[in-house]
Amino acid sequence: MQLGLFMMPLHPSYREIADCYDRDIAQLVAADGLGFAEAWVGEHFTEKWENAPAPDLLIAKALALTENIRLGTGVTLLGMHEPVYLAHRLAMLDHLARGRFQWGIGLGGIPSDMELMGLEPSEARSRAAEALDVILGLWESEGVFRHTGTHFRVETPELDPITERGFHMKPLQRPHPPIAVAASTPQSNSLRLAGARGWSAMSSAILSASHLPGHWATVAAGAAEAGRTAERRQWRIARDIFVGPTRALARERAHATLGRNYDVHQQPSRAGTWQIQACKLDPEMPDAAVDADYLMENIWIVGDPDECAAKIRALHEAVGGFGTLLAITADSDDAAWDHESLRLLAEEVGPRIADLG
Repeated sequence: MQLGLFMMPLHPSYREIADCYDRDIAQLVAADGLGFAEAWVGEHFTEKWENAPAPDLLIAKALALTENIRLGTGVTLLGMHEPVYLAHRLAMLDHLARGRFQWGIGLGGIPSDMELMGLEPSEARSRAAEALDVILGLWESEGVFRHTGTHFRVETPELDPITERGFHMKPLQRPHPPIAVAASTPQSNSLRLAGARGWSAMSSAILSASHLPGHWATVAAGAAEAGRTAERRQWRIARDIFVGPTRALARERAHATLGRNYDVHQQPSRAGTWQIQACKLDPEMPDAAVDADYLMENIWIVGDPDECAAKIRALHEAVGGFGTLLAITADSDDAAWDHESLRLLAEEVGPRIADLG
């Protein structure tokens, strides 16, 4: 099993924005030094706690300061972008990364992001699907590429061999960087697409383990329909993780950081939604019972190295196996807690689960 990071990113709204990005970069540099395999940087436009509207900029800076860790968007909200421009930015980023870039995609988005862009939810999803077709078509094209769709009309100027002017920008990794599809709902059609295309699947940290076998079943079904065989080593599962030198200290720090994130940012927006239901082991339990203590015992991975390793083993067994565990990055008021948690996860927990795969 590989270890990676999923950087939403989560920052308390009282943090200065520039300080947020400095903390993100510091964690990515630390993760690279500790041998983490990959990190994914989120994208949102209207989430004050998840203030990364241009993850490619953060990735570009991190690339210059790291050596081995693979970096990706987690995820590009496809419906929010003009695809020709996005295809060029990502292709350029792939060259900057020299093979260390991965592309995470999402077909949905939060309502306030859609409102900002003047989109209805159904329109955003159809725009996303069409944008994906345009981007992949541009990258895979030879000669002139033409597309006439519901939302976009594209015709590339042919590359003139004399002036060398025309469409030419393709990714370094051909035909495209590795693609991963994120899924945050228990019934996600995006995972069927991932299976059919042979792309990786990323399961959200908010889902209880009871929903995750269904995620893999959807991936496998999509693969089978396309004549493929899905590979579990390509499946990524995200979890809020806080490792401490002792069980008591880990729980204290998790309450202060993950508990703050949940109580102030996440719980108010999830109240009465499917997101609360997705956290429940028993669908009949009241929403109020889904608090930080419940999450710490049933969803989050919190504890000393032995306890965290045992919880990861239990998750691995419950879902039938997966390839990469993605730790959601935190932003504790004491940044040393976050860095110690990453170090313990890599150096103490990692060897205890090295046999899983």
